[in-house]
Amino acid sequence: MENQTMGRVVVHVKVVNFGDLFNVKQGLLAPEKVRSIEIDDALVDTGASMFSLPKRHIEQLGLMLDRTRTARTSAGIMLFKIYGPVRLTVQGRDCHVEVAEVPDDCPALIGQLPLEMLDFLVDPIGQRLVGNPAHNGEHMIEMY
Repeated sequence: MENQTMGRVVVHVKVVNFGDLFNVKQGLLAPEKVRSIEIDDALVDTGASMFSLPKRHIEQLGLMLDRTRTARTSAGIMLFKIYGPVRLTVQGRDCHVEVAEVPDDCPALIGQLPLEMLDFLVDPIGQRLVGNPAHNGEHMIEMY
C-alpha cells in the first residue's frame, strides 16, 4: 500500500515575538503581555530557505514589517514581505529567525535555515526531525 504522506514531516512549534521579549528585558513590557502562538501542524520544507507564517499568525504576533524581497518559488518569481524577528521553538530547541509572509491558506513552513540553526535533520522515513548525528543528537552551533 502506498503512503501518500511519505516523507512529510509536521511538527509542533512555539513562536514568540522577539521584540516583545526585548521590551520585557528593558522593563518596558510586562512578561504576560508577550505575544506568542503555538502551531501544531508546521510543515518542514527543506526546499524552502526561511521560516514562513500565514498572514493571520503574523498579525496575531504583532510582527513589524521589515522589508520586501524577491523570491523564486514553484509558482515563479514573487515578492514576499519579511517580518521579525521571532523566537522559534521546536522540540525544546530555539533560535531567532525572520519570518516570510505566506497566504492564509498555506501552512507555517520551516525551511532549511531554521533547521540548521536548530541543528535538526529530517528523517523522511520516520517522518520526524532528529538531532544532527554529527553532534551526537545534541544541539550544537557550528562556528566555522
